[in-house]
Amino acid sequence: MPKRTDIKKILLIGSGPIIIGQACEFDYSGTQAARSLKKEGYEVILVNSNPATIMTDPMTADRIYLQELTPKSIKKICETERPDAVLPTMGGQTALNLARTLHHEGFWKKMNIDIIGVDIDAIDITEDRQQFRDLMEKIGVDQARSRVANSLLEAKEITQELGGLPVVIRPSFTLGGTGGGIVWTQDEFDRKVIRGLEMSPVHEVLVEESMFGWKEYELELLRDANDNVIIICGIENLDPMGVHTGDSLTVAP
Repeated sequence: MPKRTDIKKILLIGSGPIIIGQACEFDYSGTQAARSLKKEGYEVILVNSNPATIMTDPMTADRIYLQELTPKSIKKICETERPDAVLPTMGGQTALNLARTLHHEGFWKKMNIDIIGVDIDAIDITEDRQQFRDLMEKIGVDQARSRVANSLLEAKEITQELGGLPVVIRPSFTLGGTGGGIVWTQDEFDRKVIRGLEMSPVHEVLVEESMFGWKEYELELLRDANDNVIIICGIENLDPMGVHTGDSLTVAP
């Protein structure tokens, strides 16, 4: 696509600490993005709370802010720097949640800052369990039986409808499924649901039937707004469903 000439200065939001589910790949991608944008002639402003990264090297961006990744700090930086656009896709779940929060507060519109690299509606649909489920049903993609719960009592009722334990708890808008997982006992169920509701910024969990033991395959692809699709990789997990993909041996292609 042609280079945008209406943008001069871009704020790039980093991913913060390296943790499970949000590791060094975001440091690598963020570094490459910053360098590429600078090469194209854009002024790059970087904010990250983790100084132990390649991304925060002085040569990576025009200016670097080592500050906590919160709406308050992002607002302060934007009011100082006045960027034309913000790029949250290189900062993983942390940056996406920040972009979404500030969008719904009306901050980006107020400051006349464009969100590039991702559409807020796409974040909402893919991170909100019910919206994602509704979309999959609309386009005819089969899914495990599930329903969204906003309380422990509601989660228990859904579990009974699904035939009892085990079930999978999936909080909305959390990093790498933080707060979720397969539950086998009632005590574990209560703890996991309560924690999932607390971890989810929208206080919501998806209660899903368990597919423990099923064969697991992954298909990685990229798709743009013009409906161009490229298949990156087909992956077979040697371990069955129930073993986290980060812990599973895989074969590709």
